[in-house]
Amino acid sequence: MAMRPIFSRFFSVRAGALLLLVILSAASYGPVCAQSATALQGIPVASAVSESESNYVLAPNDLVKLTVFQEADLESTVRIAKDGSTIFPLIGPVKIGGKTVQEGSRLIREMLAKDYLVNPQVSLTVMEYAKRRFVVLGQVQRPGAYEMPDRDSVGLLQAIGMAGGYTRVADPGKITVKRNQGGRDDVIKINAKNLAKGTNQKEFEVAPGDVITVGESLF
Repeated sequence: MAMRPIFSRFFSVRAGALLLLVILSAASYGPVCAQSATALQGIPVASAVSESESNYVLAPNDLVKLTVFQEADLESTVRIAKDGSTIFPLIGPVKIGGKTVQEGSRLIREMLAKDYLVNPQVSLTVMEYAKRRFVVLGQVQRPGAYEMPDRDSVGLLQAIGMAGGYTRVADPGKITVKRNQGGRDDVIKINAKNLAKGTNQKEFEVAPGDVITVGESLF
């Protein structure tokens, strides 16, 4: 019966020692965690940019955002002008229209690295896509102007479908596309019958500003 208090005191002392060990371990581990978290804050996190987005071809009137890692003063949001150029801090005018997002980022990085920064980490993001339109005229159910989906291409047959399809007197073999290329208007003749069959002709992709005219059948 006299042994019970001795055991009780023994276990109490042992439990107290374990508790003290846990407290000391937590105290020493806390600063390590804090230091690790602080260190991680300085490591750049790669942005999840899809391949299709990086390969998007920049166009006039696109709104783009430039960020340079650890260079907050260089962050800017600008719109691409009609000639494909825009102005960024330090480097001034840069022509990025007609280039992919990836190519534009590389060009800006090279210009910054040439005279201003050492190994700059550049990110170029499209904040707002320019409205891209085409026009369908002639023998279709709903002639008019139509907007192209952001970043997506539109085939000729899809464009005609967006305009409600052919009328009863339409001739799919007599379609013309007027396209401005290099400041001049070119007229492209297309036989949509062959496109529909999928033989001998690849799908014709519509470009922003195209004017599509579906001819009328003579019979």
